[in-house]
Amino acid sequence: MFPKIGLALGSGGARGFAHLGVIKVLEEEKIPIACIAGSSIGALVAALYASGLGLDRLYRLAKSFRRNDYVDFTIPKMGLIAGKRITEFIRLLTKGKKIEELSIPVAIVATDLQTGQKVVFRRGDVARAVRASISIPGIFVPETVDGRLLVDGGVVDRVPVSVAREMGADIVIAVDVAHVKVDGEIASIFDVILQSLDILQDEIVRHRALASDVMIRPHVEQYSSRAFTHAQEIIAIGEQEARKYVPKIRQVIENWKEHSR
Repeated sequence: MFPKIGLALGSGGARGFAHLGVIKVLEEEKIPIACIAGSSIGALVAALYASGLGLDRLYRLAKSFRRNDYVDFTIPKMGLIAGKRITEFIRLLTKGKKIEELSIPVAIVATDLQTGQKVVFRRGDVARAVRASISIPGIFVPETVDGRLLVDGGVVDRVPVSVAREMGADIVIAVDVAHVKVDGEIASIFDVILQSLDILQDEIVRHRALASDVMIRPHVEQYSSRAFTHAQEIIAIGEQEARKYVPKIRQVIENWKEHSR
């Protein structure tokens, strides 16, 4: 008997490329991923990976990603970026799939801006759900789904460990990439918003570490959330940190087997 292993992939902007490195190591070590819950960039990585895009292609995509290619500025009312271009980009890469059609069960976390409640997508259009989950308040115009005004999942659940548990995971491996960048340059409205979110959420995530079986925190704090040109280095850091945790993951699996006999 083998445990159902769930991943909880957190928010963190460009630092979320480290998620790819973690997934690669799990694949290499033949540690099967049964389900993935993701917030913000974690939701994007989860959706692309579960849509069938191989890691080689995802690595190439990350290394060639240029943020400005997918940014459509709008007249500021509820956000600076309209988000239509990134939605179509996600829809193209996921081949217009619904969440329930993905090869691995995926849960995409967003935040209801009017009620403050966590919204978890397990069905429906992948592109719209991910678009909602990456809608950083003040930067992206919120996404409206079923009459709800939705923003970044990281606002209410930066590393969705509990969501992975709700999906039936016996063991949850959490990946947190959104550390506060101390003494980083604050030079734009983007920096102000992103740094503020990191500070607000940092204390909450300390408690989430207790709820996961394994918490991997790649050392990407030297990069800003907008460091999309550093994808190669960030991915490599994700790989390096994940490899350190392979013995612990194997031990947790063995402990689960022992208690399940």
